[in-house]
Amino acid sequence: MPVYDYKCSEHGLFYELASMDDHAKPACCPECQTLSPRVIIMSPALFEMPKEKKQAMEKNEKAQHEPQHSTVDSRAENAEMLKSGCGCEHKKRASNLMYTAEGNKMFPSMRPWMISH
Repeated sequence: MPVYDYKCSEHGLFYELASMDDHAKPACCPECQTLSPRVIIMSPALFEMPKEKKQAMEKNEKAQHEPQHSTVDSRAENAEMLKSGCGCEHKKRASNLMYTAEGNKMFPSMRPWMISH
């Protein structure tokens, strides 16, 4: 049987075992025996979560139920954004590629066991 949280108006929070059929029914306060309603206590992590993370989670939840469909217009918008840059500072890594005198590729300081083509 699961444990449910209840709140007495005089004595505050308490918890009781109850069957799943009785999940919505009030329980008697252990101190004063008055019927007290069930309450749902939220995790403190939800209240302390950064605003950006909450927004990202809401956006993901919305996307799950309202997926965006690819259209000619949306593809054109994405192509324009890629031409102008996405705004984040991507840095291209300098390649360590070198060629030997015979024309073979060589990657110094890379994985020596890796075979190049």
